[in-house]
Amino acid sequence: MTSRPARLTRDDYRWSTPITTRWGDNDVYGHVNNVVYYAWFDSVVNRYLIERGQLDIVSSPVIGLCVESSCSYAAPLAYPDGVTGMIRVAHLGNSSVKYELGIFKDGERDAAAQGSFTHVFVGRTSRRPEAIPPRIREALEVVRAR
Repeated sequence: MTSRPARLTRDDYRWSTPITTRWGDNDVYGHVNNVVYYAWFDSVVNRYLIERGQLDIVSSPVIGLCVESSCSYAAPLAYPDGVTGMIRVAHLGNSSVKYELGIFKDGERDAAAQGSFTHVFVGRTSRRPEAIPPRIREALEVVRAR
């Protein structure tokens, strides 16, 4: 068994966005189901790219495809908790980026869950790797881990 990563805090991340929990996020055990965290990761990343990098999800010629993701859970969340998603960039290559994400219960300092999400940027039609577009690269540099 692998060791659990050190639990990160809000200070470890560079950008945040609120997340609204929904009744349907809870599973039969009374907490947010593990698969929901992956959807939150995807939403946090894409919200950042749309708002800060001006990604046009409908017509941008270059898009990001998720090629790897992971999550470690430290504390349960449940509807109707207020939740915040946070992001930083751990690695920025020519056509790929590895994000590190934290999910926090509002008012809590430590992440309830944390993980990573890797995008490879590809041509929308070719699905072949392409350089990260300049505006997106600039936005990613802003949240790059120091």
